Amino acid sequence: MNTSRASWRNTTHDWATDVDHPHLAHIREDPAAYAPGGVLHLILEVLAYPADEAAATGAGRCTVTLHPDGSVSVADEGRGTDTRFDEHGRPVKKPVMASKDLRFFDHPGAQTLPDGHPRRGMSVVAALSDWLVHTNRRANGSWTQRYEHGVPVTGLEPVPDDGTTGTTVHFLPASQLPPLVGDLRRFVWPDLSVAFTS
Repeated sequence: MNTSRASWRNTTHDWATDVDHPHLAHIREDPAAYAPGGVLHLILEVLAYPADEAAATGAGRCTVTLHPDGSVSVADEGRGTDTRFDEHGRPVKKPVMASKDLRFFDHPGAQTLPDGHPRRGMSVVAALSDWLVHTNRRANGSWTQRYEHGVPVTGLEPVPDDGTTGTTVHFLPASQLPPLVGDLRRFVWPDLSVAFTS
């Protein structure tokens, strides 16, 4: 059913905020604070979302791929990022990439990621990546969207349904971030099975 965005309840992100430019700029101004440990922390920020869903449903799977160009993709088999249709029938994806996670970003008691640093949300990954492509497959449709430094540079572009659901987050971390060091396999997520490819 199509409804006005103004009536949608905010849980993790503000549905009324497509892009929070000051928030993204704030992250970009202090990458050491928001991505301590560099690329590793960004990967853990992405993995935290399928881990949330796995904890809620009892099980989940995802694959982390380290690409030759230095980019990283994380593909999961969950329900996909919440996407609704507004009163005009247009798809609207929850603004997880371009606005703050209301649960974590400004909270000193935020959840800690496996690297020991606070979780801040997916906007940190988007803001500190030269580009990020979010492909989102849900029961009500599939779309992809590209971001540069956290700002969307395309709309939601439909992609053919393939009978699956889930999300793929493919990103190129900013060059000033410390590169990935160590084996990601040392981090264990309850209920989430993680495979690694390169």
